[in-house]
Amino acid sequence: MKFLLKIFSPSILMISLLFLTYTFYKSEIYYDGGQRNYYNSYYYILLTLIFFSVITFFINQNIKEYLIIISISLVISLYLFEAYLIVKKQSSLDRQSSQKKSPQQLLESINQNTKEQLYKKRTGKKWDRRTRLKIYEDLKMIDNEIVVNVPPSIHYKNKNHIFFPLSGISNSPTIFCNENGYYSMYQSDRYGFNNPDDEWDKKEIEYFLVGDSSVNGACVNRPNDISSILRTLSSKTVLNISYSGNGPLIQFAALREYFNPNIKKVLWFYYEGSDLRDLISETKNIVLINYLNDLNFTQNLKFRQNDVDDFIVNIIEDEVIKQKQQSKIILEEKKETKSIKVKLIKFLKIENIRILTLPLPNYEKPWDYDDPLTPPEFKKILHLTKDLVEKNNSKLYFIYLPQYQRYINKKYDNTNYNFVKNIVNELNIPFIDLHKKVFEKEKNPFKYFPFEMPGHYNIEGYKKITETIFYSMNKENKN
Repeated sequence: MKFLLKIFSPSILMISLLFLTYTFYKSEIYYDGGQRNYYNSYYYILLTLIFFSVITFFINQNIKEYLIIISISLVISLYLFEAYLIVKKQSSLDRQSSQKKSPQQLLESINQNTKEQLYKKRTGKKWDRRTRLKIYEDLKMIDNEIVVNVPPSIHYKNKNHIFFPLSGISNSPTIFCNENGYYSMYQSDRYGFNNPDDEWDKKEIEYFLVGDSSVNGACVNRPNDISSILRTLSSKTVLNISYSGNGPLIQFAALREYFNPNIKKVLWFYYEGSDLRDLISETKNIVLINYLNDLNFTQNLKFRQNDVDDFIVNIIEDEVIKQKQQSKIILEEKKETKSIKVKLIKFLKIENIRILTLPLPNYEKPWDYDDPLTPPEFKKILHLTKDLVEKNNSKLYFIYLPQYQRYINKKYDNTNYNFVKNIVNELNIPFIDLHKKVFEKEKNPFKYFPFEMPGHYNIEGYKKITETIFYSMNKENKN
């Protein structure tokens, strides 16, 4: 006991400081502050422990003996309880599976199971559960020309790129996405966009669409995408240079690169779920920012489609290799988690008790964002877009696309909405507000999303918003 009395206080203090240092490293360096809310609980516990260890330097030996006995009893009790939780966890595979997932992952898993059941009930078919990599590999064996949709936004993460493609691979069957039970696909045109190629040869282009994934035709096939529906409604030429992941600056850059003098109407689509956040990232790219700062800047992409194709083919091939390597790593990690060494480490770290008593970390950002953002570049982009369109004697329309989250959250923050709407009105651009014109009027706005769950719009949603856009423009022209 004398030895324990001698080392008790300095040991507790040293251990507490070591854990505090490790916690700081994980919170502020490893996760770059992204998991600070999760680690706050550890900070409180460790600071309390440090305070306690300092006090023990000044108490008499009798009290310290009791504290040592209580501390040892507490540690033994914790590990006995941890052992109990391990046994209980092993006895239930369902519980084991759920404890490995974050709350966000659990919700997504439940939603996915519900989607699959509804899809089978409605169509009698099974949901295509293959990854994009898997379906790409499968279809590549049948058609060597098959490619996948590679968002231009993937390029701005690499600041060393001096070449920035704004489209996909040309003249190729392109795999897109799956939110409705099947993978949507489209035949890309000469510039890698989702259009019938001969639309580019028309003498007059009635509608020229600029936007992100929803306008790109996410997760539905022709003729159920916005462009195809608009062609049917108007019996006019429609060209679409939208692409998944695009924000306002990429849209402006694409407009600059692919704009034609024979265009009558430009439809600028704004998606409230991500566009302002995308813009913040876009303005950090050394190529994209040139479109904003230099009106004479161009990459001459219309004449460099071979370069675009080669560039993106390399990206797809690299991604295939990376995904295969990642799959191997995941398999190895699964094997490793079954090892005695890993189980012992988890036991010593009392992992199950921490899961039970402390908040879970959120390793994944939620799919939607609605925190207020007001990047100053947005107004400049719209102003320059309007100038470009009007100098061509064309008409610009601003289309506001709402996100799913708006209709879940009764206290939805309209800061971004008001920011955008005020700028559009200030620039005197016709504003077609699909939130007001379509979704707000519905008792059940979720019916326009896949299986009434988060995602892009479904076939019914695309049809409704396109009809609303078409008739709103006609009404505005008559007035």
